Amino acid sequence: MIRPVIFAALSLSVFSLSPAAGQDKRYGPGVTDTEIRIGQTVPYSGPLSNLSGFGRVEAAYLRKINASGGINGRKVTLLSLDDAFMPSKTVEQTRRLVEGDGVLAIVGSFGSPTNLSVAKYLNSQRVPQILLLASSPRLDDPEKLPWTTTFMMPQPVEAKIYAEYLLRARPDAKIGVIYENDDVGKGQLAGFKAALGPRASTMIVGEAAYDVTEPTIDSQIVALKASGADTLFHASNARFAAQAIRKAHELGWKVQHVLLSGASGISTVMRPAGAAASAGAVTALWLKSPEDPTWDADDGMREYRAFMKEWAPNEQIEESVFAYSTAQMIVEVLRHCGDDLSRENLIRQATNIHDVQLPMFLPGLTINVSPSARIGWRKARMARFDGSKWVLLDDVIGN
Repeated sequence: MIRPVIFAALSLSVFSLSPAAGQDKRYGPGVTDTEIRIGQTVPYSGPLSNLSGFGRVEAAYLRKINASGGINGRKVTLLSLDDAFMPSKTVEQTRRLVEGDGVLAIVGSFGSPTNLSVAKYLNSQRVPQILLLASSPRLDDPEKLPWTTTFMMPQPVEAKIYAEYLLRARPDAKIGVIYENDDVGKGQLAGFKAALGPRASTMIVGEAAYDVTEPTIDSQIVALKASGADTLFHASNARFAAQAIRKAHELGWKVQHVLLSGASGISTVMRPAGAAASAGAVTALWLKSPEDPTWDADDGMREYRAFMKEWAPNEQIEESVFAYSTAQMIVEVLRHCGDDLSRENLIRQATNIHDVQLPMFLPGLTINVSPSARIGWRKARMARFDGSKWVLLDDVIGN
C-alpha cells in the first residue's frame, strides 16, 4: 500500500529548534525547489494492523499542513508503505523507498524489529532514519547508528518508571510478567528486572511469553495466576493486554495490572477488556488524554479535537494523540532545515532539539535530543484507570 501525502509547514511558538538562516540551497535525494519526498513503513496489514492508525493519522495531519502552502515553500510527498510488521518485508519496502523512489529520509516508521532490520543498511547509505516509533534501546546508538533517532521512550527507561513505582507503592508485591517473545517484550522484561535490582529475584514469581501470531494467551494467564502473583506487569501489546485483563477477571484473579503506555488505550485495551476487569490498572502517561476533562479548556486539546473532526473523523480520538504529536515533530524538523535539505543537515536538525513542549505532551515533559543523547524524554506521570478514564496520580517522575 502506498499512501502519498503532500503537506506544508506548521509554525508553533512552543518549538525551540533553530533553523539555519541565510544558507545557500543544498538538496539531497528527493528534494527540489517545490518538493521534499520522504518515506516510512507501517503495518497496514498483518498481526499488528490495529496499529496502522499511526500511519493514517500522520497522513491526515500532513494533509492538513499541506493546505497551508508548504514547508518553506516546498510541498512534501510522504510515501507510506505496508510492511505487515515483517522485518523481511520492511527490508524490501525500505530499499524500494531509498533506491527506487529516491526519498530524502525514512521518517516515523513503526516497530522495533522492523526498524532494526534496516538500521544498518540505512546508516551505511547515510540515509536519515529519524523519529522512529520504536522502543528498542538498540536503536539508541549514536556511535554505530549515527543516522538513526527514535521518538518513543526506550524500553529500559519506561520499565524503570514502573519498577520504581512498585518499589515505592507495593514493595511486597509478588509480580508475574507476561511478555511478547520478541525484542520489545524481552527488552521491557530485561529493563524491568534491572530496575528492580536485587529485589527482582524475590519479587518476580512468574514469567510467561507469547508470540504475536498466537490466537489467545489464556494458558499463560492461568499459569501466572497459579504462580501466586498479586501484580501483573504487561510487557505486551494492546491486543494481548486486553486479553490478559479479561482472562484474569474471568478467573477471579484480583491482580494489580501494570500496563505499558502503548498497551493502555481506553478504546483498544480497557473497554475491550471490560470496565470491571480493567478498573484499578496503572500505567505511565506523557500525553494529554482526550477523555480527561482536565484538558477540556486546553488550547492544545481544542486544536487536536478540531483536527480529528475535520481531517481524521474515522480514527479513534483517544488513540491518535501520539501519531498527531509525531507528525508535528516531523514537520518541525523539516521546517528547521531551511533551504539546506541535505541528508547531513536533516540529521543535524533531528539531533539538536532543545526543550520542545509539544501541545499534547503533559506540562513539564519536554523533548531534548543531542548528537550524543538521543532519548527524547525520560519522564512521565503514573495514572490509574477508574473504569472510564485514566486519573493522574502524582507529579512527573523519571530522570
